[in-house]
Amino acid sequence: MAEQELIHVEQVCYHCGDGVEEENSYILDNHSFCCLGCQTVYQVLKHNDMQSYYRYNTHPGKSQKGSQKDLSYLEEGSIVAKLVDFKDTDISIITFYIPAIHCSSCIWLLEHLYKLDHSVVSSTVDFMKKQASITFKHNRLSLKSLVELLIKIGYEPKITLQDVVKEGLKQNNNQLVAKIAVAGFCFGNSMMLSFPEYFGMDAFEKHYANFFGYMNLGFTIPTLLYSAADYFRSAWQSIRQKQLNLDVPLALGIFVIFLRTAVEVLTHSGPGFADTLCSLVFFILIGKWVQQRTYYHLSFERDYRSYFPVAVTVISDEFTERPVQIAALQVGDRIRVRNNEIIPADAILLKGRASVDFSFVTGEAKAVDKSLGEIVYAGGRQMGEAIELEVVKPVSQSYLTKLWNNESFKQYEKKFDTFIGFISKYFTVALVAIALLATTFWLLNEDNGRAWGAFTAVLIIACPCALALSSPFTLSAALSILDRNKMYVKNAAAVEQMAAIDCLVFDKTGTISSPTSSSIVFDGVLTHEDRVIVNSLCRHSSHPLSREIVKWLAEPASRDVMAFREIVGKGMEAEINGRFTRVGSASFVGKQQERADGTMVFVAIDHQVKGCFSVEQSWRSGLTDIIREMRGKYALHLLSGDNERRKDALGVIFPSDAQLVFNQAPLDKLHKIEAWQEQGLQVCMLGDGLNDAGALRKADLGIAVSDDINNFSPGCDAILDGASFQKLPQFFGFAKDAVKVIHLSFAISLLYNVVGLTFAVQGVMSPLFAAILMPISTVTIISFTSLATRWYARLRGLL
Repeated sequence: MAEQELIHVEQVCYHCGDGVEEENSYILDNHSFCCLGCQTVYQVLKHNDMQSYYRYNTHPGKSQKGSQKDLSYLEEGSIVAKLVDFKDTDISIITFYIPAIHCSSCIWLLEHLYKLDHSVVSSTVDFMKKQASITFKHNRLSLKSLVELLIKIGYEPKITLQDVVKEGLKQNNNQLVAKIAVAGFCFGNSMMLSFPEYFGMDAFEKHYANFFGYMNLGFTIPTLLYSAADYFRSAWQSIRQKQLNLDVPLALGIFVIFLRTAVEVLTHSGPGFADTLCSLVFFILIGKWVQQRTYYHLSFERDYRSYFPVAVTVISDEFTERPVQIAALQVGDRIRVRNNEIIPADAILLKGRASVDFSFVTGEAKAVDKSLGEIVYAGGRQMGEAIELEVVKPVSQSYLTKLWNNESFKQYEKKFDTFIGFISKYFTVALVAIALLATTFWLLNEDNGRAWGAFTAVLIIACPCALALSSPFTLSAALSILDRNKMYVKNAAAVEQMAAIDCLVFDKTGTISSPTSSSIVFDGVLTHEDRVIVNSLCRHSSHPLSREIVKWLAEPASRDVMAFREIVGKGMEAEINGRFTRVGSASFVGKQQERADGTMVFVAIDHQVKGCFSVEQSWRSGLTDIIREMRGKYALHLLSGDNERRKDALGVIFPSDAQLVFNQAPLDKLHKIEAWQEQGLQVCMLGDGLNDAGALRKADLGIAVSDDINNFSPGCDAILDGASFQKLPQFFGFAKDAVKVIHLSFAISLLYNVVGLTFAVQGVMSPLFAAILMPISTVTIISFTSLATRWYARLRGLL
């Protein structure tokens, strides 16, 4: 019988960490690789001077063993069109779900793809969703080649024609549920084995004390290494970045509990804290799951219908158009998109000259001209005459949501720190300081046993699990309640910023005045043809006054509009049936205005002024009550682009110290906001999202008020449906209540910690005490934040 050959595994692959078989190893630069694929990836990284990839983690790569994938389907144009998020003449943007993303090295490498191929413009990674958004030049790099590049470096994307983001969330949730199941199983069994120790064992049971201890220690190992692994990773990354988040004391507390349990069980000096460790991990994972489920629920509750508050114009036939809620928009619908409106879905251009600003998508502030029959992607803003399109793709919730949440459109780090962000800077330092002081005290008293007991007990009992849960649970509930009342806030941080506001600045037209209840009078003479021309021009604008004029004219026929141009804050012009037409302010049409007796919109055709529309808009319902209720609590001001005719009426409504500033251009509004901020005020701007875009972006909190037009603005932090305008005081009061709940929950958590630390610093804390106190504190915080937030909402009339 032939002698069996033995294969010795002496080392691991430098790239992926798999075992290297001695007879099949690949050697390069004194590094061993398990296969030619891993060696090739190393060579590619080295050639591009990217060896830093291996500094972030040991063996961060993915094994390259396996069969080659058939990617020929990525050369099929119809398939590529369904996969990409955006495509123009030069670049494409695509989002991949990449399951292999698992560490900081993955993020570093994927965000440096441009070094591997210069056709890649940029790439960003969402670690939690295991998702990479890549912008590339498709004329030089095909989608197939991009995927091949990702596979080559070990990050094969999971490509389906379904929603890859939701698939990624599903995968992550399943993994979290598995960790909860493991921690729950270990918690239940360790608690059962600890009962005899807590309630006193008889002589027979004492013979099994050591055996129970070893079993409990065994239950802590999978809890530590599997269920709690994410907290150790997060804490390590935080320390490496020279920052201290709440995961640092959490991980420290978990490790110390395990260490003390192991020492006590192995030395037979005590039962340890196995049930405490398992319960701690179990409860914080439950909290994490509830938080994810809450946000997952909100992602459907706060979908594109929230961000585009009411409707898009759908054309039924040549003369009939109607507003349709974007949720009801169907493939095949013909829609009209006016100047400065967002295109809500991928669509084919049927009529008009499209000049689309894709800066929300690409970051480049330039208009792209589109030809008839060409596809226009969702997220672009039409910058010219109204266009008609046919919807070819369903409205993309995830994509439009991503646009609104894109932080490049507003630097939200305006020196504003959330409460938990502030506390986490000092919590860990204070906790370790108390532990060291207690240890030093007992060492000076020559009691080493108590010194060890005090050090570990402080880190165990002061573990900030309750504090870590208070803010997410409170703000998640607050977002849900605000959404239900048609106040759509961008994110949880904006709720805390809302609570910090001490200055409110209102726009007039479309904000405190109601576009749905106004009276219009035309002073001048318009022939039927003139009316049709004015109607045709105003149909191309999304400004509230233009929409009111269209309703007043009520002309079904429309003329072709050429060379349309709208100047924000002044007016619009175009050539219609060979006649040059302007609609806007007096100075814009070339008339010297002699009197300022209302909001006036002038009409000039072929440089001849035909007259003007006098528009009297009613104030929104409850405006006087809103101002009266907020007077004294906030500095209240008004910035308007209109004239001063109604200044006296507004002076009665607004407090005497309010600044009522009129005839303001968009840039003037921005400078006024900046001036108030320089005075130390936290400014909230409420505008219509059109002429106020710059001011909304500049303000500490920007709220776009919307009624019946698509005025999506990535620069704002919230969108308020006009129907809920009268609830404004309740919204701001509720934001303060939410922050108050966070502070109260912190006080409760601190109270538990003070009680626990009283025993911990003495070094006499029992396992039973810890096993009871820690779960109770966690359950108390979760219950308190959820119930208190809803109680305050009912108190404010929001539930």
